[in-house]
Amino acid sequence: MSFALALSGAAGLIQQRLDIALTDRADEPVIQAMRYAVAGGKRLRGFLVLESAALFGIAPDRAISAAAAVECLHAYSLVHDDMPCMDDDDLRRGQPTVHVKWDDATAVLAGDALQTLAFELLCDPALGTGDTRIALVQGLAFASGADGMVLGQALDIAAETANAPLSLDQITRLQAGKTGALIRWSAEAGAVIAGADTAPLRGYATALGLAFQIADDILDETGDEAQTGKRLHKDAQAGKATFVSLLGLDGARTKARDLVAEATGHLAPYGDKAQTLIDAARFVIARDS
Repeated sequence: MSFALALSGAAGLIQQRLDIALTDRADEPVIQAMRYAVAGGKRLRGFLVLESAALFGIAPDRAISAAAAVECLHAYSLVHDDMPCMDDDDLRRGQPTVHVKWDDATAVLAGDALQTLAFELLCDPALGTGDTRIALVQGLAFASGADGMVLGQALDIAAETANAPLSLDQITRLQAGKTGALIRWSAEAGAVIAGADTAPLRGYATALGLAFQIADDILDETGDEAQTGKRLHKDAQAGKATFVSLLGLDGARTKARDLVAEATGHLAPYGDKAQTLIDAARFVIARDS
């Protein structure tokens, strides 16, 4: 199976699980906004959950709730990040952002509800023993909170008001939280469900997350808004330092390729079983959205 088909197939499975999770709830505006927020996207984080589980012989139907959980968490972060008090974006995945389509209050509540739904999904008995589910919950809470994604978002907001642009080390730390933390949790999830060593997948995901963000910075500089589905050049207009502004386009591309090589090197213990994860790393820096 080609990587594109594998990614598309995983996205379909994840959407089915999300549809089930939201079908029986009252059809209030906040539920409509939640459904809207989780629709579309590449589902890369959920895909990493399913593929990391496959390394250990875990079928998609056992891991799907964890894949859906991280997509809920990611969607919540985007809904809040797009709001006027943060990045103030009006376009996401080619559609009006949630606060534009509804209002600020609905966007806040939809994001809050998606966050709690993520942890509800991680209670699915199919994911394993109570200890396994607690480990998944604890890991996602840490990755998404004040030591992970939220910390990265806070550093990003602080950088907007700083008089001096961030250094390369500072940007790397910021993005390790804002973008990298959820990618790390996603790639490690399969090993957690299997009760296996997470270290190789952690190494893979740490390099992958940074490569993903560098690719985003390159797309912000060179991409097509119609393909990316979001506003471009905002960082440059705000005078924010990025990997591209610090390394240049060629330097950023080289760094991203080096990180992909590093990421795939961590997968050596899994042999041919890791080929789809290797393809995922290559996709991250070749994508156009």
